[in-house]
Amino acid sequence: MAQDEPEENFGILHRLLHKLIGRPLDVKDTTLFRHLSLIPILAWIGLGADGLSSSSYGPEEAFRALGQHTHLAILLAFATAFTVFIISYAYARIIEHFPHGGGGYIVATHTIGPGAGVISGCALLVDYMLTITVSLASCADAIFSFLPLQLLPFKMPFAMFLILVLVTLNLRGVKESVQFLAPIFITFVVTHVLLLGTGLISHIPQVHVVAGEFRTNFGVDLKTMGGFAMLALLLRAFSLGGGTYTGIEAVSNGLQIMREPRVHTGKRTMFYMATSLAITAGGLFICYLLFRITPAEGKTLNAVLAGEVFLNWPFGYWLALITILSEGALLVVAAQAGFIDGPRVMANMAVDSWFPRRFAALSERLTMQNGILVMGVAAFLLLYHAHGSVSALVVMYSINVFLTFSLSQFGMTRFYVKNRHKEEKWKQHIVVHIIGFVVCVTILTVTVYEKFSEGGWLTLVITGAVIGVCYLTKHHYLKVRQGVRELDEALSGIPAYGPVNTEPVDPSAMTAIQLVTGFNGFGLHTLLSIVRNFPDLYKNYIFVSVAEIDSGSFKGAEEVEALKGAVRGDLEKYVRLTRKHGFAADYRMDVATDVVEAATELVEKIAREFPRCTVFTGKLVFRHEQLANKLLHNETAFAIQRRLQWAGITTVILPIRVNV
Repeated sequence: MAQDEPEENFGILHRLLHKLIGRPLDVKDTTLFRHLSLIPILAWIGLGADGLSSSSYGPEEAFRALGQHTHLAILLAFATAFTVFIISYAYARIIEHFPHGGGGYIVATHTIGPGAGVISGCALLVDYMLTITVSLASCADAIFSFLPLQLLPFKMPFAMFLILVLVTLNLRGVKESVQFLAPIFITFVVTHVLLLGTGLISHIPQVHVVAGEFRTNFGVDLKTMGGFAMLALLLRAFSLGGGTYTGIEAVSNGLQIMREPRVHTGKRTMFYMATSLAITAGGLFICYLLFRITPAEGKTLNAVLAGEVFLNWPFGYWLALITILSEGALLVVAAQAGFIDGPRVMANMAVDSWFPRRFAALSERLTMQNGILVMGVAAFLLLYHAHGSVSALVVMYSINVFLTFSLSQFGMTRFYVKNRHKEEKWKQHIVVHIIGFVVCVTILTVTVYEKFSEGGWLTLVITGAVIGVCYLTKHHYLKVRQGVRELDEALSGIPAYGPVNTEPVDPSAMTAIQLVTGFNGFGLHTLLSIVRNFPDLYKNYIFVSVAEIDSGSFKGAEEVEALKGAVRGDLEKYVRLTRKHGFAADYRMDVATDVVEAATELVEKIAREFPRCTVFTGKLVFRHEQLANKLLHNETAFAIQRRLQWAGITTVILPIRVNV
């Protein structure tokens, strides 16, 4: 579909989709990457919001776990801020060493091995599904905290509706969705600066009183409970508040969408996110303690706190309402990270053959459409299963987050040990990763132990099932690759007889147009089949290929140019080989995200130039046709054939047998 084609030439469905998600983007536009990339402030909104929004539920879970020992919230505040900065600093180092993004999946794969990588990737994938679910469930909780109790039955349908809204926004594109949600983020920051600033400043005169109460209560607990029991209580509360740190990795995962220089942009975004999260989460703990906040039916602790802080203000109720509504709305922005990074993890794994290849494909709007739709459906099902319960979802959420965190920190520790002779500051950096590893493993262990029977088991089962599917997918692709490799070996040394044909292609002669995906046994087998089955019929051979822009190549203008160069080089090999065998040959190519659409348009153009033509393409044929084969291998050949035959162009699909 041409980007500049008039709107009235499209069908009703296409026009409706263009109104909803926007017109197709032109991948040949040299300014496209700069237009789509995010500057630090927008990256902070799109990715950092996931971390900042976790202050809406992480501190509350930890504070509730303290029970009657709320004075320990002071220690939790400092421990939380310290942990945020440690994990963030560790991921800043990851950004330096892995500037193309991918986060935990890429880190574990390159520093530990493919097995650890697929575990980390699957944990991340389920984590991002839960990012969406937890964020939107928390959003519904926050908003309905200020609504009449009789409206509570509408809370879950409201959260499900938000999933549909975000799916639509993300199909339009990342930058468009972030810009749309930016006012929400700004409102949250302003209202929470006012909330925490007022709460803390108003209690400055009581600092000595609070400090005295802390010393007294700490001493009493130490005598009655013992030091070990107090440490266990604090460690349990700290671990159950692990949801506070769950969005930190989003920045390192999403480096591909950041403005150059990416490392600088990523590190600045990480700093913004870490500072804002540490201040917000730590400030909430202190304010819970200062205002002696206790749970209230149908209200979050933050809703109770906002009501207390703004109690005597003019329009205090409305200010509290705006504060909590902005919190709920920010959770919608946070769910955005799941739709940005979840499909990106799928795409990275698809490039490595752990997922079906179609998950690496880009839509007309240059979004990973298949991944976005899968994330939306999965979030919908998880929300329905948990009945919208944030407590149940946070448990599931935290386990996978810290599994990925632990593997990443272990991998980076291993990396610095192996490269200690190359890295000048390896001792300084490895300490951070060791501390991060110990903290993450501790939180993971305590969370699994404490919450295994309350839903933690389900996270492990789902993640294990996804890992199993990945291994089955990888096994299938490896078998197919072996079959194609045998073709490569058998056909790589085709002897040439006779003089090389140097004549230009003749538009009036019979012409074979062959669609190829690279210079390989697959294409050579198709070429030989044409020559063998139609001897002396075709005088011209035109080789056609579309440089497909997928998530693996859509990283910048240089990567796209490299892809075009590689495709052009493969086509030139076909031309040289065919001319050595005595035929006139040439090639045509295009660049696109939709191979079917681009190939159809390109062939129709060639058919007008060479009217006496037949189109040939090959397709893998398996001994036993199974559903898995259809899911793991696209139907590109059939789709192109249907369109070209409708256009009156004869198209032949030649079978390529693979013993799988």
